[in-house]
Formats: sequence, structure tokens, C-alpha cells
Amino acid sequence: MDEDETEDRFTAPRKRVGLWASLRANFLTGLAVVAPVGLTIFIVWEGIGIIDSWVLFWIPDKYEWDWLTHIEIFGVDVRGVGVIIFLIFTVIIGYFAKGLFGRFFLRWGEYIVYRLPIVRTVYNALKQIADTVLNNTETSFDRACLIEYPRKGIWAVAFYSSLAKDEIQEKPPVEGRLISVFLPTTPNPTSGFLLVIPEADVIFLDMSVEDAAKLVISAGLVYPSKDEPEMGRRAITRRRKSKNSGSESE
Repeated sequence: MDEDETEDRFTAPRKRVGLWASLRANFLTGLAVVAPVGLTIFIVWEGIGIIDSWVLFWIPDKYEWDWLTHIEIFGVDVRGVGVIIFLIFTVIIGYFAKGLFGRFFLRWGEYIVYRLPIVRTVYNALKQIADTVLNNTETSFDRACLIEYPRKGIWAVAFYSSLAKDEIQEKPPVEGRLISVFLPTTPNPTSGFLLVIPEADVIFLDMSVEDAAKLVISAGLVYPSKDEPEMGRRAITRRRKSKNSGSESE
């Protein structure tokens, strides 16, 4: 293709978009803006209502104040009283659970629960989920990387987990250190594969873990801006300093 054809192709006037196509494009653009906001408000509103119903159910009628539990603004009941009560109650329970007597009663309660055939299975599963979600500050991924998967020449985004230890490091006939990485799936990054690979085969990225997760969830449609890698490096540095200071204090 010569230069004249290339210039004509880029300078040719664009076709006019019809009214229906324009309305359709505007609708899809508006839907992309409205849907996340609307669904977020709906989920938060319904979640607050569910917590309110659970908490207020256990409060005797004589302790329920109509002026507090039935607040209306423009004819709409304002929710959130049960959430406030739940937050205060949870903070109090957490305060006592860290004490000597709290830990004693907690161990005593778990001792009883673990002797119930079905209840112990449900409790143990829920406890592991809660520990993973709520107590994941020290074991979260702090670096994104690229690895060749599922074969040479094809690169996939993964997250650095930890250095391999003991027999995982000693038994494979590989020179150098081995590391564990988590390879998430798209568009659901909560599932994936644990891979143990040589550290020399890993390319660490400057982007933050949050940006890499967005890249995986969006199937490559959302890339970080040019200024965000520097922000990611700063976040990683702060996270490592906090971990080191925490380990030194212990």
C-alpha cells in the first residue's frame, strides 16, 4: 500500500452514524456508568436492611425506640440502626476476646463445638474463611509478575507468594531458588493454580497488585496508567516496611 492510499484512508470522511445506532451507543455508555453505581447502592442498602432485621429481632420490644428505628426522610425509612448496634457489639466482643478470660471462654466454646459432628464442620469452614478474609494483612500478595504458562513463549500474569522451603526446594533437580506463585483465572481471580517455578524464570512487574488484579479481572481491557507503576512501587515499599517493623517488634 503506497502513501497516497494510506493518506486517503485516514483523511476520508467518516460515515454518519444513524439515530438508532447513536441512541444505542449512548444507552450502552450510560448503562456502563449507571449499572455499577445502582447495583452497589442496592447491595449496600439491602445488606444494611438484612443486618437491621437480624439485630432488631433480638432486641425486646420495650427497648425499641420508634423514633430511632423508624426514621423517615421523604417517606423512606432510614436504615442503619441495627448496623450501628452490630458494630458496637462486635467491637466489645473483640475487646474482651483479646483478654485472658475472653481467650479462655473462646477455647472452651470451641472445645464444645469441635465435639459436635455436623456443627464442627460448618464452624471450621466458616472460621477458615473468616481468618483468610479478615486476617490476611501479613500474608497477602505484594508483587505481580509474569511467567511463561502454559508453555514457553506464552506469558501469564501471576502473583508472587513466597520462597519455596524444605523438600519443595530440595527435591526438584533445579539449580537456584524456587518460588511459589499464584496464577489466577479470568475473570474470577479467586480461583487459580499454585505453581512452584525457578526464580530466574520470573519477571517481576512494577505495577501494583491491585492494578494486576484489575488487568486479570477485565481480561486485559483495563491497563494501569503510566503514573501508576510508581505508585505501585511506593505501596509495595510501604507494605514491606510495615511488615519488617512488625516482625522486629515481635
